[in-house]
Amino acid sequence: MFPMKALPGVPRRTVLAAHAVPLVTLPSALWRLALAAGLPVSEISLRHTWEVLYVVCLAVVSEALALLTLGLVRPWGEIVPRWMPLLGGRRVAPLAATVPAVLGGVVLSVLLSWAFYSHSANVGPEGTGTPAQYALLLVCYVPLLAWPPLLIAVAVAYYRRRTAVPSPTGDARGNGTAASRAIRA
Repeated sequence: MFPMKALPGVPRRTVLAAHAVPLVTLPSALWRLALAAGLPVSEISLRHTWEVLYVVCLAVVSEALALLTLGLVRPWGEIVPRWMPLLGGRRVAPLAATVPAVLGGVVLSVLLSWAFYSHSANVGPEGTGTPAQYALLLVCYVPLLAWPPLLIAVAVAYYRRRTAVPSPTGDARGNGTAASRAIRA
């Protein structure tokens, strides 16, 4: 099993969900990069440089946003890394991370629902190509449907963990002294 770094007290299922987010976005990012490289993944061809740049930027930004989910289970999601100008070393307010994550999950749900609906109802542009290209498109894009619920679940777990009242033993399921010591270390 691969070791997955996380703060002490973060439930294993939450750590797995956070690490799954970048993995479920990776196939679609790779498909976009293949399209931008001119590989025959679709009958659509990108004719202009700005189209290629747009598709590459979309792949990079979506993967970068997915990687931010890891901050909800790692120390840099609770205390801003020292190398960050102006904010380095400050605690992250629970709502400052939770609200954007939950809103992002809701927006992703709406966008992905619309994209899959419009594609299945043939509302959007044509261009899937051959049956093999269509199958590849589905294999690469269907995992994206897991992104919103995983993100929201990790964000809710983050909020609960960060706002839990420590027990008298200082444990508090990850919010007590053990997590505080790990963050300060």
